[in-house]
Amino acid sequence: MSPLLRRMTKKKAAERMVTLVSKPGCHLCDDARAVVEKVCAETGASWEEKDITHDEELHRAYWEQIPVVLVDGEQHTFWRVDADRLRRELGG
Repeated sequence: MSPLLRRMTKKKAAERMVTLVSKPGCHLCDDARAVVEKVCAETGASWEEKDITHDEELHRAYWEQIPVVLVDGEQHTFWRVDADRLRRELGG
């Protein structure tokens, strides 16, 4: 299969990785975590959380947008996480 066709094939939710970029003491991060946790449990996607205060590269890239949600390494949203939009992105 050509690389072009492979890019057009949508990954299944179970093959997706959601990353929540957050920081301690952030109430928006707490809200985002609850949404990410719930949607990933429903869809079968994996998720992880990264603390922006422990990663200089993430700090430079996203400091003013916390919390940030990445899907497969690409920015999906920031500040407020919409469960329906995340669910659609994951194919669920």
